[in-house]
Amino acid sequence: MYKLFIVEDDGGIAEELKRQTEAWGFEARVCDDFRNITAEFSEFAPHIVLLDIALPFFNGYHWCAEIRRLSKVPIIFVSSASDNMNIVMAMNMGADDFIAKPFDMNVLIAKINALLRRTYDFSEGARILSLGGAFLNTDDGTLSFNGENIPLTKNEFKILSCLMENKGKIVSREKLMERLWKTDEFIDENTLTVNVNRLRKKLDSAGLENFIATKFGVGYIVGAEEAK
Repeated sequence: MYKLFIVEDDGGIAEELKRQTEAWGFEARVCDDFRNITAEFSEFAPHIVLLDIALPFFNGYHWCAEIRRLSKVPIIFVSSASDNMNIVMAMNMGADDFIAKPFDMNVLIAKINALLRRTYDFSEGARILSLGGAFLNTDDGTLSFNGENIPLTKNEFKILSCLMENKGKIVSREKLMERLWKTDEFIDENTLTVNVNRLRKKLDSAGLENFIATKFGVGYIVGAEEAK
């Protein structure tokens, strides 16, 4: 079942979009917090986004750009501001399509299905892991925090993705070494320690202090506080 994220501040329109798309077999969610849309996006991990332009606090162009920092997920703008300038702006900000209000629901569903076929028929959708305002895109291996991208090596990405997949749980050193063993280089205890320390320094420099905690003699953990 494809997941659809609806970012629309008109409650009537949002609920109708949810009702109609669910009738077509989608799992739909309407955005609740217009101050922090990317957090809801990350938590829901949708396959496609419907996005209005006129929104509280920040407009749809802003949020389109923020989502694009995290994911290649298809975005369709649904807006009454359908003049050429707004359509061009939407596409330049990373949107995949634009449909004007008022719209025919059958046309919108057709556009959604066409985008889903083009995006996911030949590849799996990106998955976003999030913790403490940090977003890890498992599709392209990028990490972002406070709107900035943090470069990761292949090993750093493997370590961090393993920890974030198990947030709130201790991950043993053996499990991390097993994940790293899938690379082409030999991994031993010392190599793991070096990689974790380098990753920690990189996270600290980006403002993610104490992101990875050590459980001596056992392994590492992220999100220990959230698990309490």
